[in-house]
Amino acid sequence: MTRHTLKPKTYQSRFLFLYNIILMKVHTEAVHFKADAKLLDFIQKKLDKMDRFFDQIIEARVVLKLENSGQVKDKIAEVKLKVPGELLIAKGTSKKFESAIDEVLPILKRKLIKYKEQL
Repeated sequence: MTRHTLKPKTYQSRFLFLYNIILMKVHTEAVHFKADAKLLDFIQKKLDKMDRFFDQIIEARVVLKLENSGQVKDKIAEVKLKVPGELLIAKGTSKKFESAIDEVLPILKRKLIKYKEQL
């Protein structure tokens, strides 16, 4: 009788190790109206790009408001980025919320770069 030796099975597994990564939370508040999912997705995608300039953003708070000044309805977007030890605020006004957010992003980019240089 011959004895068969069994080779132990080897498993390869892949692990993703994340070190010192803080994921940014985005909170959106719409004042006196209900924001649709398309607008919320647009805001999320745009703010996710801020991680390119500074990767330790803790939280983003977005306040969307309607301003009735006469016959023209302006849209106001105010974004507050919470970074370690600082709160960066930018505000934009336009005819559309998407344009107001696009107006705010370069301001936040400059503030993030300036904050990063101070560290």
